[in-house]
Amino acid sequence: MTSKNYFFLLLLFFGNLTANAQQADPMLQLQVDVVYLASDLLEGRETGKKGERMAAEYIAHRYEEIGLSPKAYGGKWYQDFEVQYKAHPHAKETETRTARNVIGYLDNDAEHTVVVGAHYDHLGHGIMGSRHTGDPAVHNGADDNASGVALMLQLAEQLKAGRAANNNYLFIAFSGEEMGLFGSKYFVNNPTVNLGKVNYMLNMDMVGRLNEEKVLSVNAAGTSPAWEAVLGDLSIGGIEAVTSESGIGPSDHTSFYLKDIPVLHFFTGQHDDYHKPEDDAELVNYQGLLLTTEYILALIEELDGEGKLAFTKTKDEEESRRAADYKVTLGVMPDYVFQGQGLKIDGVMDGRTAAKAGIQEGDIVVKMGGIKIKDIYAYMDELAKYESGDKTTVVVKRGEEEIQLEVEF
Repeated sequence: MTSKNYFFLLLLFFGNLTANAQQADPMLQLQVDVVYLASDLLEGRETGKKGERMAAEYIAHRYEEIGLSPKAYGGKWYQDFEVQYKAHPHAKETETRTARNVIGYLDNDAEHTVVVGAHYDHLGHGIMGSRHTGDPAVHNGADDNASGVALMLQLAEQLKAGRAANNNYLFIAFSGEEMGLFGSKYFVNNPTVNLGKVNYMLNMDMVGRLNEEKVLSVNAAGTSPAWEAVLGDLSIGGIEAVTSESGIGPSDHTSFYLKDIPVLHFFTGQHDDYHKPEDDAELVNYQGLLLTTEYILALIEELDGEGKLAFTKTKDEEESRRAADYKVTLGVMPDYVFQGQGLKIDGVMDGRTAAKAGIQEGDIVVKMGGIKIKDIYAYMDELAKYESGDKTTVVVKRGEEEIQLEVEF
């Protein structure tokens, strides 16, 4: 047993001792939940695999410990569904797997229900989507998305204690997100509550790396007119919310948005450990995770007396849907919480277009093909114009210097 795994088991052991108390210390409980879900024992929580089942059992145990009721069909915690797994997009052979959502319910005898969700699956030993270039290795996914599940469970603790009791709450740990939002798609097409009575949906995906500036990305803020007012008034622990409008994005809130339900997606930003084996529990900012929990709880409380929120479609839905039609990629990870002008680069993928051109982590793209890039949306619009083999110039700001680089897609 490695020293790291020994630490994990010790923390889990001492954390479980707190279960005898009415409610564990929130900071410790967040650590316990992340540490278990992101341990090597679960082998990366790959959809339909043993580690995913172990994670599901842990989450169901936590639901029961908190005092939630099972809300899948038949009075069960688990909503099973099938996924077709391919080793890569062009593989001819498929493998049918059974995955499961884990669903708990807090019944406040209210007219409407708030859905609180987070996906718990990850990449196993490095299935499609891994950015790891070495031999297969366990991808523990501490930030992606043990952090979101831990936050969801902490919200359940607080709401079960009687806070914001004018809604019911449905807590869903989704599987199959990494393979294509399969769990959330299955749920909205096979709901265990009346979707017409769902007030709104909150999705936590990668919320464990709050930065020093305490910038929290809040996506899908255009899906209800209520969001702008409440987000503008919230002031919790110095957190600064940076919002985007579109209800469509690469996480489970999208499935609910497409059913005309107001949604928000919380995200603390990209980092170099994303989809790599290095995304481990000791790198999570637990103080930041607790602060983000308090922020979301404050938002829920602000909305508690507002009744059912109005839904609005977002204007950039059409553009967001075009992402699948892009013929080229620069091979970078944007910094989604960057507040300045341009597209800040949070990571550069080895061997890809940006790396070959000399673009570096921390660079800010300010022009592409002579067109000014003011934000990620301008970047995506410009990227859509290129095809494989095309060449262009990219101007990046590096420190105080602007550098022009030649790019070939």
